[in-house]
Amino acid sequence: MQSAFPLAPVAAIALLAFPGALAAQSTPPHAIPSPRVEVAALRGSITIDGALDEAAWNAAEPARDFLQQDPKEGEPATQKTEVRFLYDADALYIGARLFDTEGARGVKTQLARRDQQSDGDWLRFVLDTYHDHLGRTIFQVNPSGVKYDAGQATPFTDVSWDPVWETAARIDSLGWTAELRIPFNQLRFSRAELQTWGMQIWRYNQRLNEISMWSPWKKDESGGPQRFGHLEGMRVARGARTVELLPYVVGSAKRALPTDPTDPYLKLTRGEYRVGGDLKALLGSNLTLDVTVNPDFGQVEADPAVVNLSAFETFFPEKRPFFVAGSGLFDFGGLNCFFCSNTSSLSLFYSRRIGRRPQLSPFSQSDVSFADSPLNSTILGAAKVTGRTAGGLSVGIIDATTRREMALVTSGVGIERGLEVEPFTNYFVSRVKRDLRGGNLTVGGIVTSTDRFHDSRALDDILVRHAQSGGVDFNARWKQQTYSLMGSFAVSRVAGDSQALIGIQRRSARWYQRPDRRPSRILFFDEDAYDPTRTSLTGGGAHMRLAKEAGPWRWEIQGSTRTPGFEVNDIAFLTRADWIWLNANIVRQWANPIGPFRYLWTNVGAQRISNYDNDVAEQQLHAFAEAQFRNYWNWYLMAIAKPAGFDDNATRGGTVVRTASNNAFQGGLTTDQRKRIYFSTNPSYGVTSEGGYNWSTNLTTTIKPVANLRLSVSPSFSRRYSVNQFVAGFADATTPIGRRAVFAELQQRTVSMDTRAAITFTPTLTLELYAQPFISTGDYSGFKEYVRPRTMERRYFTASELRPIDFERHADGSTVARRYQLTLPTRTDTLRFSNPDFNVRSLLGNAVMRWEYRPGSTLFLVWNQQRSNFDNVGSFDFSTERSELFHKNPENTFLIKVNYWLTL
Repeated sequence: MQSAFPLAPVAAIALLAFPGALAAQSTPPHAIPSPRVEVAALRGSITIDGALDEAAWNAAEPARDFLQQDPKEGEPATQKTEVRFLYDADALYIGARLFDTEGARGVKTQLARRDQQSDGDWLRFVLDTYHDHLGRTIFQVNPSGVKYDAGQATPFTDVSWDPVWETAARIDSLGWTAELRIPFNQLRFSRAELQTWGMQIWRYNQRLNEISMWSPWKKDESGGPQRFGHLEGMRVARGARTVELLPYVVGSAKRALPTDPTDPYLKLTRGEYRVGGDLKALLGSNLTLDVTVNPDFGQVEADPAVVNLSAFETFFPEKRPFFVAGSGLFDFGGLNCFFCSNTSSLSLFYSRRIGRRPQLSPFSQSDVSFADSPLNSTILGAAKVTGRTAGGLSVGIIDATTRREMALVTSGVGIERGLEVEPFTNYFVSRVKRDLRGGNLTVGGIVTSTDRFHDSRALDDILVRHAQSGGVDFNARWKQQTYSLMGSFAVSRVAGDSQALIGIQRRSARWYQRPDRRPSRILFFDEDAYDPTRTSLTGGGAHMRLAKEAGPWRWEIQGSTRTPGFEVNDIAFLTRADWIWLNANIVRQWANPIGPFRYLWTNVGAQRISNYDNDVAEQQLHAFAEAQFRNYWNWYLMAIAKPAGFDDNATRGGTVVRTASNNAFQGGLTTDQRKRIYFSTNPSYGVTSEGGYNWSTNLTTTIKPVANLRLSVSPSFSRRYSVNQFVAGFADATTPIGRRAVFAELQQRTVSMDTRAAITFTPTLTLELYAQPFISTGDYSGFKEYVRPRTMERRYFTASELRPIDFERHADGSTVARRYQLTLPTRTDTLRFSNPDFNVRSLLGNAVMRWEYRPGSTLFLVWNQQRSNFDNVGSFDFSTERSELFHKNPENTFLIKVNYWLTL
């Protein structure tokens, strides 16, 4: 066990400390000649106003002769483009003239917030500043001067990267023009005095739906930095190191009517203020240090409402700016497939674990009547080092510390005390990756660690003290990146008190207590036998994929596995261990027009999922097709067929049972998105051999009445009938399946409507509005249990065995049972469980005004409202549900946040 775990750290250290042991980094010649453009030294001055009226621009020869990629691949662009480049000691200047044969009338534009342009013409520059045929740093502008940027100098295009640069654009009788000034201190590049950068220039003309490129490749080829042209001739002296500071101050007020007048911790109004800040510093010319102290994310949009009836956690994407920025550098074990389902990548880092909700519920203590518990763990500070060296080494390191969190609790006799609900915790992630052979071979490693410090018995019962993981990965490409072989391998170890390890062994990821499990030793470190005295657990994971990724015919074969003991949830996101996944697909692509389509993609394939007991949980055949009509409407169709299988999760720790076969179908249609009004829908339908079904429908309407306003409304409705929905489970060795697992038939109906509005006053002043009313009801009936393992045979409980108790009377005179009581001849006691019927009602709404009042400095004004309601009626009546939702007293939060960017 101990000899396996250090493999990833050793590999990572070797890559950093001994780069000479690897093959020398080289930049192989281009397979085909690439265009080149010279950068001229700036004589005089340039005012960034979009006018191109300075004489200095005449000294630069333009990049021109763009070719279409779409709609007529390889033909000259119908609209002429000329781009010139100048530089001085501090910055790169770009001046572009984009001609349009219809003059100003032909130019289409949208006024939008930075990085959120989705309509209109645009001009994009993609820079490979190290000229290693891998890096991408993106700058884009549209005719309204809206910025888009992503980077930087890595293969990952991180949209959250917001460098400080200038741009302006103008529309005139010839088309439109743009000027850009990009400071060198916002870029990363080699130390060479004479610079040569890879570069691609893209132009999109919305009126013609034409995209043209300066350095062309075909749509069915692997393009990217290896096919970029060259930006040559800059002589750049390295300037002083730059330090950027972004201090902030935020004040907020929350107002909510107390739901329980006897609760001493519920107040009508709460106010608070916070101060903190971020620091960014260059470490040499290649690495960046980011530090955040007491960060605030009050302007971040809340997660949408969901109803989760599974045994697994719901995944929500990261939205906090500090963790989103540069996140691509920490990607490990990425999943890449033409078509796949019910699988996940071998991820070892999920940043939302940092600052998570406290994991000990105060009400888990029997004497607690009221509690005031924090919503999230406070991040005291976090530091991040990211970058990419000229030699092809990508580095990402994060270290973050969260505060010990206390809840104020009151017992039934009125005694108040503090209860530790989350310990002082340190999170560490180190990721390195080296690119060789001009990017055709990539090898890397990752190490993660979570360490908790406390002296709480209650926390020891649920949380491990230490959790580590490590892994190595590679990606090899050949024949002009037509073929690829990628793989990743990881190991994990958690250690703590035996009670915490019992909880991990009994969780839904592995169900070690399952009575029909066949314990074995996996490899040489992973033992999957249930052991209540265990104080540590180890496991492993792996993924491999071989694929042809270019040309009209493509294919892939791949496999992935997690051993039963694999556990990384302390710093990553894992729902299932103990599985083996196999997948294969064949693709036929028509990249150019064929019949009624502008392009067509078809895929057929199969996959198989089993556990380490060789129980086949899923076998499926699937087919997928997507295309674009000649009128620019897009559609797709998908079909999946699955025969009956075995489920080791259904009984939540009991024996494996049989599942019904099922078929699923989904389609989608989106009208021409260039129009002022367009529609999108993707209905789905699934049915099982037992008569269960699940169907959903939705319609998104997007309206753009003027260039600076965008509205979207997305109503959706779904209905689900499950023959076999898990309700409750009890320990009971007298049953054939090893425990008493109660199931029922479920009728679930869900209706929601996402509504968004974005108003852009200027490229630096925006107002965004969001609202999501959400209603879901569940009506349970026909309670039953499995009779025998590995079958679908079940029996219904009789009225004398199962009866409702503890009725609650509503204002309209109706009554609803709070609980059910199960009395069985095989037991002397009675089993009780809560009424599973539910009516979940939620309304989320927020308004965010964002003003970048000076470059890099932002003012946020935020209003957030939440309403939620729950009861156990179970029936669905839209009028009643809507009334209950909007008559619920809201919780309102008002926030103002100001940050100020300065450089030293």
